[in-house]
Amino acid sequence: MEKYYNQHVKHLPKHLLDYVVDQNYDHYTPVDQAVWRYVMRQNVNYLPSVCHGSYLEGLKKTGLSTECIPSMYGMSRILKDIGWYAVAVDGFIPPTVFMEFQAYNVLVIAADIRQINHIGYTPAPDILHEAAGHAPIIADKSYSQYLKKFGEIGSKAFSSSYDIELFDAIRELSILKEAPQIEQSKILLAEKKVLELQSHNNELSEMAKIRNLHWWTVEYGLIGALDNPKIYGAGLLSSISESVNCLSSKVQKIDYDIKASEFGFDITKEQPQLFVAKDFKHLNSVLEEFANTMAFRLGGKYGLDQAINSKSISTCEFDSGIQVSGIFTEYIHQDNKIIYLKTTGPTALASQNKQLKNHGPKYHHEGFGAPIGLITSHNNLHSLKDEINKNITINYDSGISIEGTLFDFVEDSHGNIIVFSFKDCWVKLDNKENENLILFEPSWGIFDLIIATRITSAYPGSADRKSFPITKIDLKSQTIQPSYTIDEKKLHQLYFKVRNMRSGEINVKELEFILDILMNDFEQDWLLSLEICEIVEKKSKIFNKAYQHLLNIQKKYPENKKLILDGLSIIK
Repeated sequence: MEKYYNQHVKHLPKHLLDYVVDQNYDHYTPVDQAVWRYVMRQNVNYLPSVCHGSYLEGLKKTGLSTECIPSMYGMSRILKDIGWYAVAVDGFIPPTVFMEFQAYNVLVIAADIRQINHIGYTPAPDILHEAAGHAPIIADKSYSQYLKKFGEIGSKAFSSSYDIELFDAIRELSILKEAPQIEQSKILLAEKKVLELQSHNNELSEMAKIRNLHWWTVEYGLIGALDNPKIYGAGLLSSISESVNCLSSKVQKIDYDIKASEFGFDITKEQPQLFVAKDFKHLNSVLEEFANTMAFRLGGKYGLDQAINSKSISTCEFDSGIQVSGIFTEYIHQDNKIIYLKTTGPTALASQNKQLKNHGPKYHHEGFGAPIGLITSHNNLHSLKDEINKNITINYDSGISIEGTLFDFVEDSHGNIIVFSFKDCWVKLDNKENENLILFEPSWGIFDLIIATRITSAYPGSADRKSFPITKIDLKSQTIQPSYTIDEKKLHQLYFKVRNMRSGEINVKELEFILDILMNDFEQDWLLSLEICEIVEKKSKIFNKAYQHLLNIQKKYPENKKLILDGLSIIK
């Protein structure tokens, strides 16, 4: 299939490749091509004075043409030179997936393009936003490093069930808003659902916070001096209306810092405030500051709480290097320290991200329990290697005791013992809070004791991806592909003819004929009249006729006035 054109991304794991779709370049209509051309010409004309210098340099490096929509293959080939690649996806994809693509230096591009009536701004991701917004600025080495690092850190963020529900709602709304001929009632219903979810006073998850940081930097970021910033965020770079409005006084400018993680956003509206970073190094410093608040760096009780709240496969890593992956469900703590934890259902043990032999989810299929803390009964655990097939007792400072027949052990690559296995085993807790609490008894089978004093890291997913293969998250809504009426196809043909004349011979008689059809049958269409004005001589009969038609459209459909004037302003 076309989506695997790309030898450049063959290294991606299967669960990511499952999100890649065919671009279907032939599906782009002549109107789509004109929309691309209009926006890109506006960008090239307007942005040099307001955008970060690396964007313009990136436009040259990435080879994006103002004349036609880029192909994924061509973009991947060009981006390869700056260490990145491109794939097509269907609209919004789950934040965790998006972050992981980014960590692999892959730019995901929504293959569809906005409708002409959303030419200034669309809530749905499209190829204009991704290719014209994201791709050029990636050519800046410092920014590219930030983007990759963001993906690496973001893919370690815990999500909540609320995050998933909100994502589904936002995705559905963006699809409906960009869908042709959709009933307004459906859009209003989807908007209501998003607003209801956003009104919930839920505690922000790690993923929600880092998604906010991504929005206020990668998507809607400003850079430089607070009183005279430049644009670098892709959402601003690809939106004509917002790129103009964002620098006005009506949009509040705030110094960028970690507090931006608490600011939510509404994809359906222009943003009331924007954050200004000093430079790309500043972006990295805030990202690092935020990463230091995350479970994958903090570990401990906070990390385990995040894993439990996620209600999904997670990994806890311990100071010994042992890793436990499964669905964490409960724990016992003492003086705010974890002394015992449990998983429910299939669990895997790993070291250095490799599953330990005979310790996969099939073996630990009913769950796993583990004491955490300081062993007081043995100063040298290696001495227990001589106690195989003997009954021994291990005591912890927490009051946990393990008594049973030691019959096996596992060492890591450095020769450190990380697992002891017992049969006929009792695990009990006896302290001030708990008197002779049974945590494990012989009838439950083999007890595998991991050596762990504290949790050093917790993150979503399994340590060894082979333990719990990741499957594609079902997207509840799919992009609605347009079906064109006979009249719309007729209009496409008119665009096609004018497009051909731009690169070939201009036929004035045919242009007059096309303009007459436009004026009679498609009186609201302004873009093709604009393109006619562009390819004929100013003050010519056909120019004056097309120009007058555009003035009439402005009067009758004032919502198109600025678009028309902006288009006319760059015609040479």
